[in-house]
Amino acid sequence: MKKKYNLNIVADENMVGVPELFSHFGKIRFLSGRDITADDVEFADVLLVRSVTRVDKDLLEGSSVRFVGSATIGVDHIDQIYLRQEGIRVAYAAGCNAAAVVQYVFSALCKLCPDWELKTVGIVGCGNVGNLLRNKLLALDVSCRVYDPFLPSEEGDELDNLSHVAQCDIVTIHTPLTLDGPHPTTKMIDQKVINEMKEGALLINAGRGEVIDSEALLERLKFGKSLKVALDVWESEPNINIELMEKIDLATPHIAGYSVDGKRSGTAMIYSEFLTWMEVSASRKTQIDIEPKLIDLGESSTLAECILRSYDITIDDRSMRSLIKSVNSSTSNAEAFDHLRKVYPERRDFTGTAVTKGSLNMNQEVKNKIASLGFLVQLP
Repeated sequence: MKKKYNLNIVADENMVGVPELFSHFGKIRFLSGRDITADDVEFADVLLVRSVTRVDKDLLEGSSVRFVGSATIGVDHIDQIYLRQEGIRVAYAAGCNAAAVVQYVFSALCKLCPDWELKTVGIVGCGNVGNLLRNKLLALDVSCRVYDPFLPSEEGDELDNLSHVAQCDIVTIHTPLTLDGPHPTTKMIDQKVINEMKEGALLINAGRGEVIDSEALLERLKFGKSLKVALDVWESEPNINIELMEKIDLATPHIAGYSVDGKRSGTAMIYSEFLTWMEVSASRKTQIDIEPKLIDLGESSTLAECILRSYDITIDDRSMRSLIKSVNSSTSNAEAFDHLRKVYPERRDFTGTAVTKGSLNMNQEVKNKIASLGFLVQLP
């Protein structure tokens, strides 16, 4: 079918770069992603969302939507079977914010496990994020174990079973949320797995909240052996478990992938798919240019200092605890959670961060390490 250039576009108001890329094709209506309704999209041709919008029959039946773009690495919020049956094109941004999530993990490591370079890191889920994390850790000579039943056995010597990975010094989760199939991830980190974790271990979840059995985790924290925990994702978010938040070491409102670089990349990726769907030449601009963030590091800076200058996870932890503790109802807690995501400050991931001045005289070993993480260190 011949595509029009006066499209009606509905977009999540928190998506970055939509006006720059999509405005040429029609009128854009921006809405709160969590509040988009069937009435809002009835006459829309294009729907642009993030993970907070459930896209299914209830939302789209009877609408004129023919293209759905989700600026996310996961699609558990989209009923792909229904959309495919209705002939609706779906695009998503696999890997768009992987670098940002990896940055989040490294910041958590620096804060909660200062000697992490000497530990063994267990990675649960080795897709775009998990694989990038594994590669960065191996480049730093950090020992890794990986659990991902979908990887072929010849993928690497680090592949292991879940029970063994759970016994690593650090366990970090990066799986999508799946309800069925041969290896469903819902509550995959259950009471048995949680109890297998060693005393003093660090658990990080920057994947999906429902992958962890929250009640089992809370029970371990209340009555079991010590465990350090950093959670960015939560069961039933934005209605998070306040008691669990108060028991863990670092709590953030689903912002691990919220770098400017990741957001812009996500929008650009679905825009490229949109151009293909529109049968428009890919020579049209598909990127949003942005200058790197410059940080000045002293010649004696350590790897941890470099990482935390780029992104300090404790700032987000304090913001979340402060705002949520200031409200007094579950509704207000959910609103606070979403508000933190909506007003999240500009953050650049390692790939959008350049070091300058004193850092040019930095210890060569540290310079090599931050370069392997993605920092821009070769400045004129």
